[in-house]
Amino acid sequence: MSWWKQSVVYQIYPRSFKDTTGDGVGDLRGITEQLDYVAELGADVLWLCPVYASPNVDNGYDISDYRAIMPEFGTMDDFRALLDGAHARGLKLIMDLVVNHTSDQHAWFQQARSSRDNPYRDYYIWRPPAEGGGPPNNWGSHFGGSAWTLDEQTGQYYLHLFAPEQPDLNWSHPPVREAVFDMMRFWLDLGVDGFRMDTINMLSKNPDFPDVTGAHTPYPIAEEHFLNGPDLQQYLQEMKREVLSHHDLLTVGETPGVDPVQATEFTHPERGTLSMIFQFDHMRLDTDRTHWAPRWTSRPWTLTELRDLLGRWQRELHGQGWNSLYLSNHDVPRMVSRFGNDGPYRVQSAKLLATLLFTLQGTPYIYQGDELGMTNVHFDSIDDYRDVDTLNFYREARFERDLSEADVMGMIWRKSRDNARTPFPWNASANGGFTTGVPWMPLNPNFPQINAEAAQRDPQSVYWYYHALIRLRRAQAALVDGRYDVLLEDHPSVYAYTRTLGDTEILTVLHFSDEPGPWPGGLPLRGDAQLLISNYGADATAALQPFEARVYQQRTTS
Repeated sequence: MSWWKQSVVYQIYPRSFKDTTGDGVGDLRGITEQLDYVAELGADVLWLCPVYASPNVDNGYDISDYRAIMPEFGTMDDFRALLDGAHARGLKLIMDLVVNHTSDQHAWFQQARSSRDNPYRDYYIWRPPAEGGGPPNNWGSHFGGSAWTLDEQTGQYYLHLFAPEQPDLNWSHPPVREAVFDMMRFWLDLGVDGFRMDTINMLSKNPDFPDVTGAHTPYPIAEEHFLNGPDLQQYLQEMKREVLSHHDLLTVGETPGVDPVQATEFTHPERGTLSMIFQFDHMRLDTDRTHWAPRWTSRPWTLTELRDLLGRWQRELHGQGWNSLYLSNHDVPRMVSRFGNDGPYRVQSAKLLATLLFTLQGTPYIYQGDELGMTNVHFDSIDDYRDVDTLNFYREARFERDLSEADVMGMIWRKSRDNARTPFPWNASANGGFTTGVPWMPLNPNFPQINAEAAQRDPQSVYWYYHALIRLRRAQAALVDGRYDVLLEDHPSVYAYTRTLGDTEILTVLHFSDEPGPWPGGLPLRGDAQLLISNYGADATAALQPFEARVYQQRTTS
């Protein structure tokens, strides 16, 4: 069995993890200092968000040099020390591979914009102005406004699906692919164990660059024209042939807009190109797709919707591909605030959501702070936010669309990426022990109560529940390879399912409600049922408590 199927991945956002220099920015030495924390939790793999040289327009996802470390984070020697320290503790390390776009400060783009006949011109996507002037089409940037920016010197527009400072690479140009593959070999030769591939299914665009039709906004996100484009699988097969197949790696692709059939094409054990993908169906569960800014909206969702959605991925990828299991990361709100209850049942619902992640089929991902039950943050002023997407949304919503301050801040409190990026609280001391200086962004004000030191002292904490779940998954083969079968398909508050392997059946019961409820009829426990873990430790026959989670082992009836 591939090692990554049995692994648990811990994602680190370096800027917010641990600062050792007092400049208020997390760094590589800080991560190295805390490797024991990750190893003791029980994770197997570190996923490191970008640490490459960058002007930091998009917090490191705008890379100016793929083979250099951002000075704020340290040096290449610091990276080697981190990698060696991880490997010495049995931890593997995967890097963020950001190759849909670069920074506009990258040497390639600086050359490309110097003249139309520069050899690097075709490294990026250029188009002349539309007839009558203006952008070549109506595609919008994920960060607001047009996806095209005019380069005054050469008189052409370049494409950027994100910020103007993040020009898209032209993957149809073979030298681009060759340069990326060579860069990947550089990091693999250093000893990294794989890649998380940022927006990897955006590499191939519709070569005709048509307008989006029927749009509700002047610059719509043209997903139908740049997701899973016509040459994407050709590019990834070439990457596999030239680079990936020569190593035993974990590769996970960020692939919005992918369904299970397409996911099989990416992750099939024989013909696929990647170990697994991040799908986004559940990340869109609570959004209004008809809104001018859907990612910033919130709508009520039902357990039936979540159950049906997750169940589809469990059933259709079983034996055909592999799932990644996540409810949060650096780009989305804190999962306990989004899918649970971050008030009186914060601890219970954080444990319930963790139980969901660790009892489905796939590789679980822990985002730093989830193991503490960290919550969204409600900064009163937009001045306390740092995310370029959040700041752009605020300006457009307040000053172009005239939404009220209260409405806009409410949307930011619920959906800003900065909810996940507040510095990690190590203890209750000043700045949570994150830095001796001024942190690059404020900590969540609840850090005196929610921090690693307090969690490790409390045997009933979310941290120790994660610790137990990781060990449970390692001990139960059915939780890795077992078949998924849903029970009580229409129950409004109970999500129950089994994982079956051989004569072992693991039953998971999750009560998504802040009110007590009876043990559901039609969910019998057999005489040999053994309670493996529960966030309440309740008897099997007792009523279900708010946000209660239970996992049982029993023998199959067949």
